[in-house]
Amino acid sequence: MSSPSNQPFHGASHHDQLALQGEWEQTALEDSGVINPVDEHSAPGALTTISGDQFRVVTLGGEVLLAGSFTLDASTTPKTIIWVDSMGADAGKQLLASYRLDGDHFVFIAADEGMPRPTCFSTERGQTMRTFVRK
Repeated sequence: MSSPSNQPFHGASHHDQLALQGEWEQTALEDSGVINPVDEHSAPGALTTISGDQFRVVTLGGEVLLAGSFTLDASTTPKTIIWVDSMGADAGKQLLASYRLDGDHFVFIAADEGMPRPTCFSTERGQTMRTFVRK
């Protein structure tokens, strides 16, 4: 598998890339310090599917809420990921994030474009944290 820049993953990044493959259900959302606000990128029962370096968020009815690609680096502390949406208001923007992956649990915290990458797993203004479990 390769990242969007077509560079192969190695070591810890390759391991995490493989571990993320499949379907994930969001269990929590925090945006700018607000717990579980209304969110246009998720819906009850919506699943996030990760395939290679691509992701799609799809409702139970089949509506695609969000899609895009990502690049991760598991060699850093905290581990880092860059999300690039292919649709919506953030299409084409590089959203810097940090993540934790522990078995069937995945959490990431992302900053709005132009903001520094978050390093703590608690949001401030302009940051979004999503928590998932493997489906």
